[in-house]
Amino acid sequence: MKIKFLLIIFLILIISSCNNDENENVTINKLAGYVQKGPFLNGTSITISELTNDLVPTGKTYPSQIIDNRGTFEIRYLELASSLVELKATGFYFNEALNKNSDAQLTLYALSDLSDKTTVNVNIISTLEKTRVEYLTSNGSKFNDAKKQAQAEILNIFEIEKSDMNESENLDISQKSEDNAILLAISLILQGYLNTADVSELIANFGTDIRIDGVLNSDAIGSSLINNARILKCDEIKRNIESKYKAMGSDITVPDFKKYVDDFIDKTEFIPTNQISYPVFYESRLNVLCDSSFTVKGGKIYGIAAYLPGGNTIKIVCKPSSGYGWGAAGFSIMESEGYTVRNNFPEDLTLTATGINQTVNLPVMFGGDSTAISYTSIDFFIYENNSAEITRMKTIKTFQ
Repeated sequence: MKIKFLLIIFLILIISSCNNDENENVTINKLAGYVQKGPFLNGTSITISELTNDLVPTGKTYPSQIIDNRGTFEIRYLELASSLVELKATGFYFNEALNKNSDAQLTLYALSDLSDKTTVNVNIISTLEKTRVEYLTSNGSKFNDAKKQAQAEILNIFEIEKSDMNESENLDISQKSEDNAILLAISLILQGYLNTADVSELIANFGTDIRIDGVLNSDAIGSSLINNARILKCDEIKRNIESKYKAMGSDITVPDFKKYVDDFIDKTEFIPTNQISYPVFYESRLNVLCDSSFTVKGGKIYGIAAYLPGGNTIKIVCKPSSGYGWGAAGFSIMESEGYTVRNNFPEDLTLTATGINQTVNLPVMFGGDSTAISYTSIDFFIYENNSAEITRMKTIKTFQ
């Protein structure tokens, strides 16, 4: 009986030892890292919370704060009964899309295993994967397996395939690499030109949606992502980030994130809901950019009109495609409503505008003050949202 009792105790100890493989005592002299959307600002609060194997908080926490505008934090001497932790950062950040500090505070998270780390970064990917990792571990997955699965599922939503992607806690938007380019692309697709409250809601809704199956099922959230991606001014954003770091004393080269934004736009099945539209009539005038075909009359006023949802941009280049005599005698320009007008006589007329949920319009009269028109057709080449290629073209015919 005594031998049987000792054998049972021995087996219990073995099982207990196996169960604690991911939950060993850890002592760290210094834990450091960055918090980034763009970089979070000095004074941002950050808290490290110890977790059980099931990612339940034990109650042990280490509060600290960011020490500079690069998003840097350091926490001295952590003594943990578990190597699994949650990092939570709340503060203002540099909005790289708008080139200014955020209008409100944002909270980001990271879940990490500190058994082999003394550096942990907090960012958008580490935040998006949090709810999914928690769900997977609560249903029997090992923590590290859950992290890999959740990250792969998130990349798939953004039309990215990369089997050797680094852990989210190791990513840094200020360092040049493919993995960091992916982080920045996803971060910007979530950001767009939204205010901080809307970004926070989008991040939270995304995490809730993918929690159970790792798939983004909400058409509304998907539309928000493609809406944001379509209007990003990637070259301008790249300059904003590099200028920000240069002002902080660091010359960095931002990784090439644009290709991942472009791939998402090209491949995603999410449907944009903020597309530029071209009304048939605006202010009772026929709009020459609408889908209808017609012939314009000399001496009659028409409109060059487009409805621009917030953040959308448009450039219109118009020039005669046949005939001659381009200029004031054949094309009378009236007061612009929202466009910046550049008359490159005798080559073309270029109109540019950025929308804030408004219709931009340029009233025009073909034939000047008379009915005489010396050209027989005119082309309108439209470039939407900073596209290098023509996204829409309209040709109208004229008669004397």
